[in-house]
Amino acid sequence: MLGICRGRRKFLAASLTILFVPAITWIYLFAGSFEDGKPVSLSPLESHSPRYTASSQRERESLEVRVREVEEENRVLRKQLSLAQGRGPAHRRGNHSRTYSMEEGTGDSESLRAGIVAGNSSECGQQPAVEKCETIHVAIVCAGYNASRDVVTLVKSVLFHRRNPLHFHLIADAIAKQILATLFQTWMVPAVRIDFYDADELKSEVSWIPNKHYSGIYGLMKLVLTKTLPSNLERVIVLDTDITFATDIAELWAVFHKFKGQQVLGLVENQSDWYLGNLWKNHRPWPALGRGYNTGVILLLLDKLRKMKWEQMWRLTAERELMSMLSTSLADQDIFNAVIKQNPFLVYQLPCFWNVQLSDHTRSEQCYRDVSDLKVIHWNSPKKLRVKNKHVEFFRNLYLTFLEYDGNLLRRELFGCPSEADVNSENLQKQLSELDEDDLCYEFRRERFTVHRTHLYFLHYEYEPASDNTDVTLVAQLSMDRLQMLEAICKHWEGPISLALYLSDAEAQQFLRYAQGSEVLMSRHNVGYHIVYKEGQFYPVNLLRNVAMKHISTPYMFLSDIDFLPMYGLYEYLRKSVIQLDLANTKKALIVPAFETLRYRLSFPKSKAELLSMLDMGTLFTFRYHVWTKGHAPTNFAKWRTATTPYRVEWEADFEPYVVVRKDCPEYDRRFVGFGWNKVAHIMELDAQEYEFTVLPNAYMIHMPHAPSFDITKFRSNKQYRICLKTLKEEFQQDMSRHYGFAALKYLTAENNS
Repeated sequence: MLGICRGRRKFLAASLTILFVPAITWIYLFAGSFEDGKPVSLSPLESHSPRYTASSQRERESLEVRVREVEEENRVLRKQLSLAQGRGPAHRRGNHSRTYSMEEGTGDSESLRAGIVAGNSSECGQQPAVEKCETIHVAIVCAGYNASRDVVTLVKSVLFHRRNPLHFHLIADAIAKQILATLFQTWMVPAVRIDFYDADELKSEVSWIPNKHYSGIYGLMKLVLTKTLPSNLERVIVLDTDITFATDIAELWAVFHKFKGQQVLGLVENQSDWYLGNLWKNHRPWPALGRGYNTGVILLLLDKLRKMKWEQMWRLTAERELMSMLSTSLADQDIFNAVIKQNPFLVYQLPCFWNVQLSDHTRSEQCYRDVSDLKVIHWNSPKKLRVKNKHVEFFRNLYLTFLEYDGNLLRRELFGCPSEADVNSENLQKQLSELDEDDLCYEFRRERFTVHRTHLYFLHYEYEPASDNTDVTLVAQLSMDRLQMLEAICKHWEGPISLALYLSDAEAQQFLRYAQGSEVLMSRHNVGYHIVYKEGQFYPVNLLRNVAMKHISTPYMFLSDIDFLPMYGLYEYLRKSVIQLDLANTKKALIVPAFETLRYRLSFPKSKAELLSMLDMGTLFTFRYHVWTKGHAPTNFAKWRTATTPYRVEWEADFEPYVVVRKDCPEYDRRFVGFGWNKVAHIMELDAQEYEFTVLPNAYMIHMPHAPSFDITKFRSNKQYRICLKTLKEEFQQDMSRHYGFAALKYLTAENNS
C-alpha cells in the first residue's frame, strides 16, 4: 500500500515537472529580457546595441544552454512516464486496484497486422480495466488424454504470469475430467478455482453438424458456452488447448472494457489465406468477413450474447450454410465467421499479437517486431512444434520452457487477495502444525502428509477388462533410472499394467519422448502411466504403489516391482489360478516365488524345469537369500521345487513376498519412504486382516540386476536414517495393536524374537 502511494507521488511530481519547469524557465527568460521596464531584444542581430554588454551576452547564452538541458530532461521524463502509464497503478474503487496498458484494436488492418498500437495515455480520472483481486474467468474445451497434457502447459503459462485469482471452466469428457480433477486437487494452487462441465452431455447440442476437423465433435462445443456456463457469468476468455501465454492474462481480460455498442466477441483476424478461398483449385471455404477470424482466443460477453439470442443466431446460420457447404472444415470457427459475416457489428477485432497463429503459410510474422510484442502463441497447425516459421525455434523454446517448468513453483500465494477456504489445504496445514519440527525424524514424518502433484494416464489408455471377472493388472512403480525395464516387462506380461512414475516435469517430457519413440510401448494401449511429480528429499515408494493400485480397472492385481520380469505366460496362469482358488470369495494372497540373477544378460527360463536347472547351476538364486533371507524364506523354496499344487504358508517376521490380491486390499502405509519396511508393513497388515498366503507352484518372477538405488545408499551410510526407520517401524506396530487388538500382539513378539 505504501509503495503504491509513493509511486503515485512520484508520478504526480514528474507530471508537475513537465508542466511547470518549461513555463518557469521561459518566464524567467522573458523577465530577464526587460531592463528599466523596457524590453531588450535577445536577437544576435541587435548585439551592436549600446545596452547589450558582454556580460549580458554570456548570461543569455548560459540561459539558452539551460533551456536546452531542461527540454532534454523533459523529453526523457515524457518517455519514462509513457512507460509508467502502461504499467503503473491507478485509482479505481479503492486503493488496491491495478491497471494495465491496453493496445487498441481498430479497423486499421495494417496496424493490427504489425501489432503496433499505442497504449492508452490514461488521465488521472480514467477507470482502470482490472482490479487487483478481480477474478478472471477462462473456459477451455478439453477431451482425451493428449488434450489433457496440452492443457497443463497452457495453464502453466497462465499461472506463471498471472497476478489475479483465476477461475477455470473446463468443458471436459470423462477422461479429461478424471485426469484434470486429480491434477488440480493435488496441485493445490492458491487463488485458482476449477469447475467441470460434462462435454458428453453437450454432444447432442452439436452432433447434428458434420465436421471434418481433427478436433471432432468437441471442436464445436465453444458454440454452446452461453448455454453451458453459469447464467450469472457475464464474461469469459475462451482458449484452445494449444495456446501459450507470454504475458499476464489480465491484460487480455481488460480488453473487455473497450467493447462498444453491440460488440460481444473479441477475436483476432485469421492469419492464413484460408477464408480467401485461393489455396487450391475449387477451394470453397465458409463465408467470412475478409480474411475471417481465428477462434483459438475468444473474448465472450456472455450476458449480451444471451440477450441477443446467440443460440438461435448461430443455429440458423449453421443450418442455412450447411445446405450448401455440407460440413464444417474448421469446426466452430467456420460457424463463428459465418455469423460475423452477416453481423459484423458483433466483433471487436483484437490486435493480432493476442493470437499469433503458428501454422504453415500464415502472416504471423507481421504480428510482432520484437519478442516483447508477443502476447499469445497459438500452435494451431496439426504439425504443432514442427510448423514452418522464421522464428519457430524461439517459439518452440518458449513452449518447452513451460512444458518442463516445475509446476510446484507455481503454488504461490497472491498477497492481498483473500483465498477461498480449501478443506484439503486446511487439513494439511493442521496435520503439519501438529508435528514437532525439533524431532530428528521430522522430515520422515512430514513426507507422509506431502501432497504430490499427480497426472493420471499421461499417455493414451484403452482397455476393457475381460468379461469373466478374472482379469489381473500388474502394478509397479519406478523412477527415471528404471525406464529401460518397461519394454522388457511389456514383452513378458501381455495383460494390463498400472505404473506410477516418480519424475520431475522435465523428466516427464523425457519419458514421453522415450515412450513415443518405442514401438513396443506405443503398440500397448493397456498400460496406464501415472506421473507423480517429485517433491521433497525422499522417494515416496508407498504413495506411488497406492496411486498405481487405485487406478486399475480389473478385479485383481499383481503387486510387483519394476526390477522383476514375470515368467512368460504368467498373466494367463494367474487368471486361471484366480478361478481355481476362488479368490473372488476368499481372502487370499497368492504368492509368486521370487528369484534373482546377477547377470545383466540372461537367457530367461521358459519353464519351471529350466529355472530349477539354472538354480542348481548357480545362474539363478532365490531372491535376496545372501542379503535378506527372512524376506522370502517363508515361501519355502524347498517345497516349491517339487510342488504341483498350491500350498499355504504362515506369516513370519519380515516376510515380504510379491502377491496377487483383490483390488479391495488395504493400501500401503505412507509413513515408510525410501528404503526399508515398505512391503513388510503391507504384508503384515494383510495377515492382520486374516488373508491366507498361498504359494503358486508353477509361477515365478526374476529380479534383474541394477545399480543400488539412492535410498538404499542413504540407509547404509546414514545412521540417523536407520534410527528413524526403526522408530517408524515401532510406531506402526503399536498402531497395528491398537487397530487390530489382541491378535496383533504377535507382531511385537515376533519382532522381539527376530
